Amino acid sequence: MTVWIRNLFYWLGVAVSTPPFAILAVLILPLPRRFRHRIVSGWTHSMLWWLKVTCGLSYKVIGRENIPDTPSVIASKHQSGWETMALQQIFPPQVWVLKRELLWIPFFGWGLATMSPIAIDRGNKVEAQRKLMAQGRARIDVGFWIVVFPEGTRIKPGLKGKYKFGASRLASSLKVPMVPVALNSGEFWPRNSFLKYPGEITVVIGKPILPDGRDSADMMAEAEAWIEARQREIGGAGPCAHPDDKARRAHAHAA
Repeated sequence: MTVWIRNLFYWLGVAVSTPPFAILAVLILPLPRRFRHRIVSGWTHSMLWWLKVTCGLSYKVIGRENIPDTPSVIASKHQSGWETMALQQIFPPQVWVLKRELLWIPFFGWGLATMSPIAIDRGNKVEAQRKLMAQGRARIDVGFWIVVFPEGTRIKPGLKGKYKFGASRLASSLKVPMVPVALNSGEFWPRNSFLKYPGEITVVIGKPILPDGRDSADMMAEAEAWIEARQREIGGAGPCAHPDDKARRAHAHAA
């Protein structure tokens, strides 16, 4: 019952805070992108704080020293909505590659639209790839990082989707580093779940994968292998973990 009450308070905070931030985002559209981004991202920082206060859910980061000094492409595991907020705290100012339908969501989508995302039509792959490269260059040139979820959608803990080459093609084309990220957020904030559970999410940042003449398939294969290896290491910590990950963690602790 306590978990339900805590989550009710969390969602009440979301309902109260989202419309004003969305309206503010629209009002400041004429302002420079970087300034606008800094103002609107205040919503995500406040929501992460509120999540910790109400639901007892915090996080730790391993590998901060691997974050490059220059704008890069972030290739991250995607398990829940949590990382769309938390990556904004962990990394420098960033934009996301996302499906354009997200921009149509009342208030949330409006605010998202003002943060210069690269919104693509997944039904038109040729146009989506062209838009990704053109707008990716424009975002990098003004100092934004770019977040890509290579599996394309949220994946349940313990499972693996098909890694697509969008992130590595972008990094290779723009000649910028690609930074792999593993996390176990879905074990505490399950996909499409009203409930978020107390605990500590782990985020692991890998060493940058540099283009240096490598093809995108090779770069993504390296990122995939690294991410999935780290997923096995950090998996099993949360209440919604995959049973195999829980068993693996219990066996490791008993050894």
